[in-house]
Amino acid sequence: MRDSSWLNVCDFGAVGDGQNDCTEAFRKALEAAAGRRGTVFVPDGVFVTGTVRLPPHTGLVGNATWGYREYGGSTLRLKDAAGPCLVDITGAVGATVNGLSLQGQDLGSGVHGIYMGANPGKKEEDTPRIERCHVSHFTGDGIRLDPVWCFSIRGCEVIFNKGNGLGIRGWDGFILDNWFSGNGGSGIASIGVTASNTLTGNRIEWNRGGGIRILGGGHYNITGNYIDRSGGPGLALLPGEGGGPCNCITVTGNVIYRSGKPEWTGGDEYESAHVRLEGGHGIVFVGNSLCVGQDDGGGVMSPRYSIVLRALKNAVVANNTMNIGSLKALVQDLGEHGEGVVIRDNVGNLFRDEGTTIWASGQI
Repeated sequence: MRDSSWLNVCDFGAVGDGQNDCTEAFRKALEAAAGRRGTVFVPDGVFVTGTVRLPPHTGLVGNATWGYREYGGSTLRLKDAAGPCLVDITGAVGATVNGLSLQGQDLGSGVHGIYMGANPGKKEEDTPRIERCHVSHFTGDGIRLDPVWCFSIRGCEVIFNKGNGLGIRGWDGFILDNWFSGNGGSGIASIGVTASNTLTGNRIEWNRGGGIRILGGGHYNITGNYIDRSGGPGLALLPGEGGGPCNCITVTGNVIYRSGKPEWTGGDEYESAHVRLEGGHGIVFVGNSLCVGQDDGGGVMSPRYSIVLRALKNAVVANNTMNIGSLKALVQDLGEHGEGVVIRDNVGNLFRDEGTTIWASGQI
């Protein structure tokens, strides 16, 4: 039995039949929750709604019984493209979104699933928690935090969105144990200044714009992720706006497989790579495993390069393995480095058609 701080959205007129407009019911329920710093519970069903805006220190929580490709349990379905998103947490300091299926219906253009925008009156950390949610078929990013200060995203499936899985401008975040799959942009992408974020244990796969793409970010820990079949580098650390470098980033213990899907890579030669490290200061790329591959049903192998390097300073790229690592070169060093750069003991071999066996989707 839930305590008195929990409110059921159906008690405010919502009907989860996939037909009735529940926008007003969600507004009333969340306003009531705001008065007690409470949580609105969404039972099983399909609730059709416009943009739902959370007040500060409230929760929107449901039953997370969705599958990999299918919604399930507590489902919010976008009714139109009149707003910027389905769930708006702008200004909602201390908000929680947990256990929901969010369906975008591919409506409009640039409509996000969960969105945090600018809050000019911000005086404290945002601290949103987004957990166990299935976010799919939005025409913008699945989750867009722009900007955010202190946040966590855990155990979510962010899939089949036309933008990035996660687009972020912000700081002090934990991105843990999620799927970012089949999105039109990158799985995880910085869309402005980012720093002090931890990315651990995520599966990032089949994203058209690449796996993880960070532009001018700093102080990241990227550990233990599985990055598969990206349409560009599995990992790209590149200069940001104005040429500012990525700075103080540790990347270790990741598996990066069959990056640079040829149909998605475009005309840039070095986008066909597992890893692209350019203009970074204080970068550590150690103890990762990289392997060439093709689509599940066969086709063209990729990428051309395992690791592409340019203009690093005080950086270590060492002790990575590239067993059948790429087609053209394992380490493509474009030079222009500053002081203190160590590149060594990166072992492996190129793919050759003759008698080489590749694992793909659990089959040889």
